[in-house]
Amino acid sequence: MERSEMHAALIFLACSAQVLSADEKLERYSQRAVHMGVEFEIVLYAPREGAAQKAMSAAFARVAELDKCLSDYNAESELSRLSATSPSPEPVKVSDDLWAVLSASQKLSARCEGKFDLTIGPLTKLWRRARRQKELPAKVQIEKALQSVGYQHLLLDEKAHTARLLKPDMRLDAGGIAKGFAAEEALKTIRELSITQALVRASGDIAAGEPPPGEKGWKIGLAPLDPDQPPEKFIWLKNAAVSTSGDARQHLVVDGKRYSHIIDPHTGYGISSRSSVSVIASRGIDADSLASAVSLLGPEKGMQLVEETPGTAAMMIVEENGSLKSYTSSRFAQLEAK
Repeated sequence: MERSEMHAALIFLACSAQVLSADEKLERYSQRAVHMGVEFEIVLYAPREGAAQKAMSAAFARVAELDKCLSDYNAESELSRLSATSPSPEPVKVSDDLWAVLSASQKLSARCEGKFDLTIGPLTKLWRRARRQKELPAKVQIEKALQSVGYQHLLLDEKAHTARLLKPDMRLDAGGIAKGFAAEEALKTIRELSITQALVRASGDIAAGEPPPGEKGWKIGLAPLDPDQPPEKFIWLKNAAVSTSGDARQHLVVDGKRYSHIIDPHTGYGISSRSSVSVIASRGIDADSLASAVSLLGPEKGMQLVEETPGTAAMMIVEENGSLKSYTSSRFAQLEAK
């Protein structure tokens, strides 16, 4: 479920600092920092610089905290330490943050035929190496890795908040859900400091609060299939999240065949079709994971999943027979900025 670190999926168009609300003068502040291997950016409106800086610092600290918990690159993260127990001799008590990700992931896996799967770590490791070396993993390596993949082998106890890995050599990868969750939590931190007009961007994942002064929402440009081209579709976003999943920057081509970094946990191979999926949901954790799931399910089943998920909308652009085709869910039109 690794999300492309270079895929700048969303472009937001914020109002200028000179725009004022009716009741108080607000200034626009922004700050960027690298966390989870990608650029995070915070934009907010506040009456004083001190309040803005305090909120942004607290939000970035929250993101750093989540990175230490959820990174599969860090052998000391809570996620990695849980993976290292496989097969777990007994249930492992997990933190509230890790539980939130594990629980949301498992619920989605059960709804999408296991196409979204947090246990895909053994395959992720193989394909990361494949992209570095520019050669496919051996078939025997993929078959071996598949033996340790399967969300049904991750056992959760909702009452005790424990997790247990049932098979040897299991490895968890939260790359398809962690950044959306981090953006959501960063925005929550800002709101707790009484700043409501704010937006947090984590590469292709955005969580937005109340809109800029005088605006109906944050105007977000959804990335086209070619990331070097400007957006053609825009949405208005407020008190919601949007995530885009795509492989424009991270893929592997061997003998003329294209393999996405988005891996199918059923086959063990990266999907070969080009696509860009944007999902809007009330929470970042849901938008992020659903975007990954829809990418793997494809247009028909993917849009069905979105339609069955209350309060969500999606747009999917795919390359079919050399031409581009766009699919949208029924609720997408309500959000589109003409």
